[in-house]
Amino acid sequence: MNDEQSIKVYVRVGVVFNDDGRMMPRFICWEDGVKYRIDRVAEISQAVAQRCGGQGDRYTILIDGKQSYLFFERNCSLTGNNIGRWFVERKIS
Repeated sequence: MNDEQSIKVYVRVGVVFNDDGRMMPRFICWEDGVKYRIDRVAEISQAVAQRCGGQGDRYTILIDGKQSYLFFERNCSLTGNNIGRWFVERKIS
């Protein structure tokens, strides 16, 4: 039996905006301050974070050759400069 659960962890993410307006993450800064460079964004889609709840834009990313998911959770407000925040699913025992 697998007793692992996941929690939503908000992380800092360095992004660039392409000339067509798409947000492309370049690195993730983990809870302990360690930065991980994103080698490639393989796919961007609307998806639910099934293991920890929440939904948004799911970025399928590669870091050191390993696939992972990074989510952008959009802010519901149409005004202001806070357009949303990034999270990952972290496993807990």
